[in-house]
Amino acid sequence: MGEREDAMFKTTGSKWLVPVSGYLGLSLDQVNFLACQLFALVAAFWFRLYLSHASSIVRHAVATLLGIFFLFFCFGWYSAHILAVVAVNYSFIIKADLNNVHRYSMVTAMGYLTACHVSRVFIFNYGILSTDFSGPLMIVTQKITTLAFQLHDVYNLTLSFNVTSVTGGSRAKLLLCYLKRSSNTVCRKLLVCCGCMFLFIVISRSLPITYNADNHFVGHASFLTRLTYAFFSIQAARPKFYFAWTLADAVNNAAGYGFLGMDESGKPSWDLVSNLNIIGIETATSFKTFIDNWNIQTGIWLKTVCYDRAPKHRLPLTFILSALWHGVYPGYYFTFLTAIPITIAARAIRRSIRHYFIDSRVLKLGYDIVTWAATQLAICYTVMPFLLLSVDHTIVYYRSMYFHVHIISILAAVALHRKHKPREASAANNSAPPVSLSSSSSTAARPAQCQPVLSNNNDKVN
Repeated sequence: MGEREDAMFKTTGSKWLVPVSGYLGLSLDQVNFLACQLFALVAAFWFRLYLSHASSIVRHAVATLLGIFFLFFCFGWYSAHILAVVAVNYSFIIKADLNNVHRYSMVTAMGYLTACHVSRVFIFNYGILSTDFSGPLMIVTQKITTLAFQLHDVYNLTLSFNVTSVTGGSRAKLLLCYLKRSSNTVCRKLLVCCGCMFLFIVISRSLPITYNADNHFVGHASFLTRLTYAFFSIQAARPKFYFAWTLADAVNNAAGYGFLGMDESGKPSWDLVSNLNIIGIETATSFKTFIDNWNIQTGIWLKTVCYDRAPKHRLPLTFILSALWHGVYPGYYFTFLTAIPITIAARAIRRSIRHYFIDSRVLKLGYDIVTWAATQLAICYTVMPFLLLSVDHTIVYYRSMYFHVHIISILAAVALHRKHKPREASAANNSAPPVSLSSSSSTAARPAQCQPVLSNNNDKVN
């Protein structure tokens, strides 16, 4: 068996599906992931149909046992890292002083996650597989720290849960009514998953990201050719993220979770726990709009635990936390540090010129087309190191681009900052940070019709 076959079947999790891996030509860790997601989808329907009226203890016990099974199936003994950090932080929540519980949780969870990220560099080098347990550990870190911060805030009376017009039994009846109608949403999202999987198999593999840093390509291709390939290779890398997040969203909806309320057309919306908005991403005409629709739940977490709480330097601190949360690969830090001047420049340019184009439909259309192209190219330039990971590849790529986005954004930010110094009010209005390629808002970005029903997102139907 050659090196390729060894890599294909290498995993720390279950080896039950080795024959399937060989037949499909996919790595075993990918097959295990898909198997767990499909099993979770079936289990979610069963969960909703047969356990929706069970006690919360029964439902939590079933979800916990299934989650532990999936962990060991995909990650084997590495699951102990995830279970350990959960157990430690749970002990903090139970025993620690609520006035400081958020600090204990944040330091412990982020410290352990960082230690795992460092070990990942030596274990996996620059090859990231789903056997890498740090992926689910990142999500767990979000959840347990968010809970700790919420407990601290409630204890100090800094959070006020809004009273809605639909409460108690009325809310339960409303949600149960719409639970029966989630199947159409699940089917639609599964169709999106199939389309994303097709695009990944047909297109993504033919446009490898690493080719952007290939010495022969960089040395012989023209700048326009390099720019074009970079743009399309980044576009081709998105379907795998679309697939994973949309499938996870469909599983939640199948279990009855994720009901947001009524959308603008009066139809039930099931996007409360969605992690992306594909249409919003592909049609984004600003850096912030793109980020608001990408990795939404991570953006909410970063906004909650960092951006809204930092007394000053909120944007850089949030970017640094986001990079640290993602890991210790240098490419992550290149991406987030590059995003800071681009974000500042984008805000300054928007304030300076947008008002000249909004009064005419023709001018507004032209403005939208130009800003769409600029946004997509800026995103391509910014996230390339995130996928290349290493310093060497990142420097090769940025040299091949002549650092043009860095130079333009810094010059624009400096020039326009002197012309339009931000006021405190405008800074407050821009409270949503473009972080971690993520959304920076929660229910505020949702349709207004959805908010009255679900202003308290902690309510569950028992």
